[in-house]
Amino acid sequence: MNFYRVKQFYWSISSKVEDKDKEFINKHLNHSELKLFYKLSKSEQKHSIKVAYDVEYTCKQQNINSSLLIKAALLHDIGKIIKKLSVIDKSIIVMADNITKGSIKRLSKIEKVNVYYNHGKLGCNILEKYSYDKNLLYLIENHHNFEIKGNKELDILRECDDKN
Repeated sequence: MNFYRVKQFYWSISSKVEDKDKEFINKHLNHSELKLFYKLSKSEQKHSIKVAYDVEYTCKQQNINSSLLIKAALLHDIGKIIKKLSVIDKSIIVMADNITKGSIKRLSKIEKVNVYYNHGKLGCNILEKYSYDKNLLYLIENHHNFEIKGNKELDILRECDDKN
């Protein structure tokens, strides 16, 4: 297990949403989005906020309109509300994924494994009910699909997600 995973574990157990974070998400999410967002675990909320801050910074550097991407960053893991993964659950799945070189994905009939691997699609399904912009749904559904190349917004979301 590499140092990044150890850092990720520490972040998960020490995550706290600060007042400035709450102001930031209130600025970018509407009431129904906030209700969904707060169903995420504290560590997933903090992760999504960190991704959104990085998206905002990257968009400023590249002179790109960031509003859609920030919303996508805040909601990209919303599929994880289907079945919460504890820090231990996630650690076990990550280790099993590394040991089996991804073969554990075949066990997606197990709800927690399914949520870990398919939370993008699950999140898209949740948000489709609210008639969201198709581009937002596309970004959320595909933020872990590395077969898609050349979509600048998706690349920014992935890059920022990977850093956090």
